Amino acid sequence: MLELLRRRRSVRKFKEKKVEEEKIELLREAVLRAPTSRGRNPWQFIFVDDPRLLRALGQAKQHGSAFVAGAPLAVVVAADPERSDVWIEDCSIAAILLQMAALSLGLESCWAQIRLRAHDETTSAEDYIRELVGLPEGWKVACVIGIGYGD
Repeated sequence: MLELLRRRRSVRKFKEKKVEEEKIELLREAVLRAPTSRGRNPWQFIFVDDPRLLRALGQAKQHGSAFVAGAPLAVVVAADPERSDVWIEDCSIAAILLQMAALSLGLESCWAQIRLRAHDETTSAEDYIRELVGLPEGWKVACVIGIGYGD
């Protein structure tokens, strides 16, 4: 684990190579094994590999999310705040475990902060993504993790 931590870095430029389905399934397993307060599992992880949707996610906020458009895979990390008062912590733990699992599989990643960020002058980045991926009203989006083979 310490060796992975030493190698981990934020990578925003990815090769066009798709992430293999076997690796995506391992990432799903890893993120679903993340611990949560009282085992409430308030989160949902939306795996996105559709290029059109990736481009739209890259426009989630004015600065700092454009790299997602060039990633072959992104994971929207969201939660129902009614299920846990520490949903932010639960999502953050899951997100970094996802990034470490990606690295262990030879993939690179970068976190795009979404919570408390603006999409434009009238819409929050959370509302923009909630609508984009069809999350229920009231759900919160913590971040989007772009994943792929580093370039």
